[in-house]
Amino acid sequence: MSDMSAGKKGSVIFSGFRALGLYSNHLAHVLRFHKKHREFYVLTAVGQCFHTYNVKKLGIVAVSNALPEDISSLAADRMLVYAAYGKLISAFAKNKEVVHTYKGHQADVHLLLPFGDHLISVDKDNVVIIWDVESEDTYLQISYDKASFEVSALMHPSTYLNKILFGSSQGSLQLWNIKSNKLLFTFPGWASAVTVLQQTPAVDVVGVGLASGQIIVHNIRFDETLMKFQQDWGPVTALSFRTDGHPIMASGSPIGHIGLWDLEEKKFVSQMRDAHTTAIAGLTFLQNEPLLITNGADNAIRVWIFDVAGGDGRLLRQRIGHSAPPTKIRHHDQSSLNILSAGQDGTLQSFSTVHERFNKSLGHGTLNKTRAKKKGVTNDTAKLPAITTFASETARQSDWDGIIACHRGFLVTTTWNYQKGSIGAHKLEPERFNKNRSLNVHATAVDITSCGNFAVIALSSGHIDVYNMQSGFHRGHYGKDKAHAGAVRGVSVDALNQLTVSVGADRLLKIWRFKSKELLHTHSLPAAPASSLLHRDSGMLAIALDEFTIHILDMETRRTVRRFSGHRGQINDMTFSPDGRWLITASMDCTIRTWDLPSGSLVDCFLVDAAAVSLSMSPTGNFLASSHVDGLGIYLWSNNTLCSMVSLRPLPADYEPTVIMLPGTCPSRDTEEEEVLYADSSEMDEYISPAQLDEHLITLSLLPDSRWKNLLHLDIIRVCACHYRPFKIPPKLPKAAPFFIPTIPGLVPQFALPSTPSEDQSKIVNLGVLAQKSTFYLQLEKALDNNSYKEPVKLLRELGPSAIETELRALSPDMGGEVRVMQSFLKMISSILQSKRDFDLAQAYLALFLKLHLRFIADQPELMEEAESVSAHLEEMWMSTQTLLNQNICLLSYIKSALL
Repeated sequence: MSDMSAGKKGSVIFSGFRALGLYSNHLAHVLRFHKKHREFYVLTAVGQCFHTYNVKKLGIVAVSNALPEDISSLAADRMLVYAAYGKLISAFAKNKEVVHTYKGHQADVHLLLPFGDHLISVDKDNVVIIWDVESEDTYLQISYDKASFEVSALMHPSTYLNKILFGSSQGSLQLWNIKSNKLLFTFPGWASAVTVLQQTPAVDVVGVGLASGQIIVHNIRFDETLMKFQQDWGPVTALSFRTDGHPIMASGSPIGHIGLWDLEEKKFVSQMRDAHTTAIAGLTFLQNEPLLITNGADNAIRVWIFDVAGGDGRLLRQRIGHSAPPTKIRHHDQSSLNILSAGQDGTLQSFSTVHERFNKSLGHGTLNKTRAKKKGVTNDTAKLPAITTFASETARQSDWDGIIACHRGFLVTTTWNYQKGSIGAHKLEPERFNKNRSLNVHATAVDITSCGNFAVIALSSGHIDVYNMQSGFHRGHYGKDKAHAGAVRGVSVDALNQLTVSVGADRLLKIWRFKSKELLHTHSLPAAPASSLLHRDSGMLAIALDEFTIHILDMETRRTVRRFSGHRGQINDMTFSPDGRWLITASMDCTIRTWDLPSGSLVDCFLVDAAAVSLSMSPTGNFLASSHVDGLGIYLWSNNTLCSMVSLRPLPADYEPTVIMLPGTCPSRDTEEEEVLYADSSEMDEYISPAQLDEHLITLSLLPDSRWKNLLHLDIIRVCACHYRPFKIPPKLPKAAPFFIPTIPGLVPQFALPSTPSEDQSKIVNLGVLAQKSTFYLQLEKALDNNSYKEPVKLLRELGPSAIETELRALSPDMGGEVRVMQSFLKMISSILQSKRDFDLAQAYLALFLKLHLRFIADQPELMEEAESVSAHLEEMWMSTQTLLNQNICLLSYIKSALL
């Protein structure tokens, strides 16, 4: 059980929320039609789970529970979705929950075909198993000799009862009756491996795609080839036929092109070039609609519509992510709704944390935007390499470009416009190199001022230049010749455009005046820096060094205030929490660590399967975004401290972090297991404050101010109430039998018992009734004997201001009270002061008591003696309190004024 609780402690602060930007992989999509909704849905595999989108808007409908391994094949029928992973197959209901698991294969499964109440699967050892879907039993098993017939494709021909057509890598086809387990016919094939088998709209006719690029339309009833087509782009990866009245066939290729063929004219009609940047994994025409759905390994789903003359398709809608892993991610604005991401595919994209429809692609970097539009991205010779780092600012983004980016190995830095969603107007390059590309100088770091007017660009040659974002003009450089003797690894500008700070490979940190470019301060670093990050609000600069340590420099005092060590690999990225209290770092040792700056300690650490290459904390502090090695998505981690009480303790030096699976890939756990984990968790339970923290501390009553603050001003309140009383008294309703049982006035409701008049009621007035003693009075009398004043204090706490005044007035002998009871009240005040509880109530009650009975007390020696005792307790208590307050005020004044 201790191991389970250790697993739960993975991260105290962060828990996986969801993944962004993952849409498709190399597996073909699956199309389903929902009869009740009258709507098509498309399913795509993404790693260990699959996503379900509606075709109408390509909005995500469901994400399945994750499987232990990556999905190797996907298929679906009317009720269930089947996913193969390793040697197992799982059946999902409602696009989410696993309801069946099929075990029996001895090798990895790579082909699936639902067939009525059965499921057909093929593994890499060429074993075909037919499963009963409900019972999970094996109905039939067929083993093929891999050398003579290696199954590469299979399909069920329409109207052919119990028949399955198998295609092989050797090129031949076999038609089997799986009910009787008989081979009905063998087709010799076309001397090339079969890659695709697809039913045409015509009965008995199937489309066969070959590895040679040939597409055969064959009648399997008469074993007759109706037509042949040759695709010049390599093997056929997918086939589909239009069913809306147009005899068009679409074929997919490994280089991302789609060919359109007219089956009536038996000719090539049109081509859709670069439909995807990678191989076409799947393409499907919707039933009786001019819509084509495609997906590929470039992490894209696209819907094409055929509504123009010539039969060519145009892009209707799409969902695209990075086709290569992201290199840098940053939140774009203060709303935390958009994350900018630069990928190794050369694109800059914006992902919304709210909905996919707000995603936008800013395109691929290019030196000539006009030529790139004409030629296309793939044929653009002026295409720029991947972005290594970028900076963004929203202050003037509606007026001019607000993003600046460095490209791998390039001296030129590019500006981008977020609102237009494209590369910007300027290509910033210093004139000192005369556009000499042989110098091997490139941009290493960038920053944009908080006003959005200036960009600061650092180079590998040691130069730092300033440019105007509106005009693109050069506005100066730092240092006489160079800012640093080596490559500049980081540059930042403070919030008020007063200071610029830079770190270089020469192990120096330099602080410059932003406007005059004057060097103000130089600080030596113990090792060469890898990167730097400035938190503008707090003025804290984090510097990651090549020796895997992090130094925090205070820009105000220009001194190193914190040093953090613990990473065992190169530090890839850093991000501050919005309040500047935490620094979160990611390293090649696959850990993500959270450092608490005020305490100077490590408070959270966890491992991930793939090292994080970039981190970004949202400006609102609710999410941490991360991108990882070889991962195409952006992963969001929710901040637990915003929604629950989290106890942050410094982690020991020998702390061993546990692995947490990336969001969206976490296997579902049983509820019982979760309950056990929470029961045995080492986290602190919710703290319940006692009534008094310590007997030496003064404790207040926590009662509302209205219950005790106005006790001295009740006479003024009554005068004001009388002054504003309306002149005309509203008519009173006649007395009637009470609908509700009457209660006694007071803060604690008590029912008033009805008085039953006796028949022999005397008409003589009983004066004893007029002087009836209250409960509070009786408790004070009782306390004189047992010296316990808890009950009288408890009664007073429950009374309102007017009732308290009435009770205190009744203590006077003029109102039926006694001197000894007044003495008992003063003793009650002394006991409250000695217990140091309800300090505010004791002051208020004593003040009202003295106001009402001061003259009478002065004439009574017993009361004067007790009052002096109360005064001594009060003075002693106040002197100790005043001493503590003065000490605290003195300490705070020193901390505020002194430079530590």
